[in-house]
Amino acid sequence: MIEVDRAGRSFTVGRGRSRRTVHAVQDLSFTVEAGEFVGYLGPNGAGKSTTIKMLTGILAPTSGRIEVAGLDPLRRRTDLTRRIGVVFGQRTTLWWDLPLKDSFELVRHLYKVDRNDFRRRLDELADLLDLSGFLHTPVRQLSLGQRMRGDITAALLHDPAVLVLDEPTIGLDVVSKAAMRAFLGRLNAERGTTVLLTTHDLGDIEKLCRRVMLIHHGRLGFDGTLDDLRALAPGEDSIEDVVTHLYTAPPAER
Repeated sequence: MIEVDRAGRSFTVGRGRSRRTVHAVQDLSFTVEAGEFVGYLGPNGAGKSTTIKMLTGILAPTSGRIEVAGLDPLRRRTDLTRRIGVVFGQRTTLWWDLPLKDSFELVRHLYKVDRNDFRRRLDELADLLDLSGFLHTPVRQLSLGQRMRGDITAALLHDPAVLVLDEPTIGLDVVSKAAMRAFLGRLNAERGTTVLLTTHDLGDIEKLCRRVMLIHHGRLGFDGTLDDLRALAPGEDSIEDVVTHLYTAPPAER
């Protein structure tokens, strides 16, 4: 469902003699099969957001090749939007001053979703995510947890094959976070939706992901199961401790 083959993305920064090239992503290769739920981890500045922007057609790779759902994200970006859903935890795709339900109606028009399919999916998602109590509330009046449920719903109304999540539980309280994790687990298990998750909350990873990839300094440093990851630092008690060890250990110890 996702194929990345030796992809790279470089940026030129500075002016005049101070110009230099920054390699945000370098020689990155991985595949994600249909129905997988994969965690994509890395410290700030590691290249996670750049990868997501290339996968969704926002940025063009400066080297290598990328395909998502069989499409080149840059050349077929409009077609790709009908196959993927994207949620950025720190940015909303909803209309701030409109009632939540009106935002969903606009999403329906943008994606050209059949009205009957839209009603069926919205009823299903409203039930699963418990939206009924605030469907008519303006987005600006929603709590963070309610808004995140709205953003997830908006990303799924066109029934995408791939869901890309960037920090979907950031700032949520314990109850909202547990509800979000339960929903995403069901979505993957029951609908077979392929999910790529980036997060700094390693509780999300432990609860949801069977496979984890770690990126550091723009390069893929690990790709395997949680058990494989734990085996890299057997003296550490938690996944958070393991990942912290891998990020901070000298290169010879990684």
